[in-house]
Amino acid sequence: MAIEVSDGNFEEVVIQSEIPVIVDFWAEWCGPCRMISPILEEISKEYTGKALVTKCDVDNSPRTTAKYGIRNIPTVLFFKKGEVADKQVGAVPKSNFVNKLNAIL
Repeated sequence: MAIEVSDGNFEEVVIQSEIPVIVDFWAEWCGPCRMISPILEEISKEYTGKALVTKCDVDNSPRTTAKYGIRNIPTVLFFKKGEVADKQVGAVPKSNFVNKLNAIL
């Protein structure tokens, strides 16, 4: 299951993670965000122990959203060792997320 991250815990959960982290920048009112949510939940289950899937509500986390220059949602950032390793903007098929994740594992 995806972990909620925010301005308060982003550093601890995402930046300090020993394994790759997917961060889904989303909002409740965003239709495409709701479309990719089940895909990211599947990936979360399939990659348990190998990667962490998180969600960051842009409305509740303005500092983190601004820090990473999020202008469109959904935007999914792929972190490895605390750094952004890849990015996906928009609703895309599961294979797009899996390919980007596998490339950083």
